[in-house]
Amino acid sequence: MSEVKTSASNHPFAARKSINQFNNKMFTGVVWLVGICTIIFIISLLFLILQKGMPELSWSFLYGEPSEIEEGGGIGPLLFNSFYVLIMSLIISIPLGMAAGIYLAEFAPANKFIAFIRICVEGLASVPSIIFGLFGIVLFVQSLDLGLTILGAAVSLAFLNLPVLTRVTEEAMRAVPQEMKHASFALGSTHLQTIRRVLVPVALNGIVTGICLVAGRAFGESAVIILTGGVTSSGVMWDFNPLSPGATLAVHLWYVQSEAIVPDAKLIAEKSAAVLVFIVLAINIVFRVPLWINARKMR
Repeated sequence: MSEVKTSASNHPFAARKSINQFNNKMFTGVVWLVGICTIIFIISLLFLILQKGMPELSWSFLYGEPSEIEEGGGIGPLLFNSFYVLIMSLIISIPLGMAAGIYLAEFAPANKFIAFIRICVEGLASVPSIIFGLFGIVLFVQSLDLGLTILGAAVSLAFLNLPVLTRVTEEAMRAVPQEMKHASFALGSTHLQTIRRVLVPVALNGIVTGICLVAGRAFGESAVIILTGGVTSSGVMWDFNPLSPGATLAVHLWYVQSEAIVPDAKLIAEKSAAVLVFIVLAINIVFRVPLWINARKMR
């Protein structure tokens, strides 16, 4: 009799367990389905862009000068400007962004003023890029009277990326287990040594992910470049003058697709889009190399 009561009393728990298992399987199936569909969509989009432009690429297109009227123009100076502006902006934004993030994570006091600063940084990270372009016009074109230049475009892009790098660095530093920090202090390390040898190497994964995001965004940015660098280049392939016009590949893609009068504008746009996507993917792979090296060292 007692066995019958025990089995009857356990029956609701068995039913609840079977329902939970069913819900778990359903949720797992939905997550797998959504994930697979998202990956298929991304791969299809990349394939659609690359398969139109990649077969038509040639060295003359990559190194040639753009043409305003005749067919067969290239993207050489514009491609160089893209890398030039990207490197200059990262040289400015990475040290400042990492320093600001480390300060907020390790040195800033917990008061209302610092909390307000964090809110401002988060707000700037979500501001549309054209606002930074307007700021660049006021600073470089009107106040400093430099005109549309590579320097103005690079610094404006650095301002655009700075809030994102600051927040990413701060969150990556805060995600490091406190036990590792305390263990470093217990071994006699100073705060600076702990940051340099313990916290930053462990947080490097998140920091590099943030750098990948801002680098890809900067390379494909057009609104800021149009307002601060212009829509033309100097026409010289290796023009290192920072005061030269700073049109990039993304700006050229927009210009060719919307305002150019060359007969092969559509083909140029397809090839430029393929090059742009391919380089953004390559940038992410290149920035991932330090993570692989760091992971091997940590092992």
